[in-house]
Amino acid sequence: MSDITTIMNEIDTVLSKLKKEAIAEFTSVLQSGKRIFVSGEGRSGLMAKSFAMRLMHLGANVFVVGETITPALEKGDVLVSVSGSGTTQSVLLVARKARELGCPVVAVTTNPESELAGLATYTLHVPAATKYRRTGEQASVQPLGSLFDQCTHILFDAVCLHYASLNTVDHDSAFKKHSNLE
Repeated sequence: MSDITTIMNEIDTVLSKLKKEAIAEFTSVLQSGKRIFVSGEGRSGLMAKSFAMRLMHLGANVFVVGETITPALEKGDVLVSVSGSGTTQSVLLVARKARELGCPVVAVTTNPESELAGLATYTLHVPAATKYRRTGEQASVQPLGSLFDQCTHILFDAVCLHYASLNTVDHDSAFKKHSNLE
């Protein structure tokens, strides 16, 4: 079996465990907000940033927490917090602040019992391996949180596909939002 086949089988194992309604529920929370903010650190942060870019292409008013041009979070906004472990302190700090402001928080995590999931309005449980290899986590031959990152990326693409469908955004419309400065 090739390494690619091994990775694809691991991803399939994780994604097959998600409840069928997960993508629609997540998308519904996103659409409930006037603006979308994403938060994450390290590789989880990169997944959050790529999600924000895709949402921007689909016409969403979206921001990445920590960027210099990110405005103040306000009631009515939605925060998407990505942390495999659900214990990343900077992500928790932002989630707490969002809840104080009355904003819904979507947690994307492997640990539905984590502090982040406890703060969340909605949790997208991604049952993948993390760098901690906690008891009960999905086994993975890949190092660190690669399986979580890969599954999160695919799930975010599925959310974007559903979001685009609900907002009647096609390829041509999205392409008009793509950078033209390159």
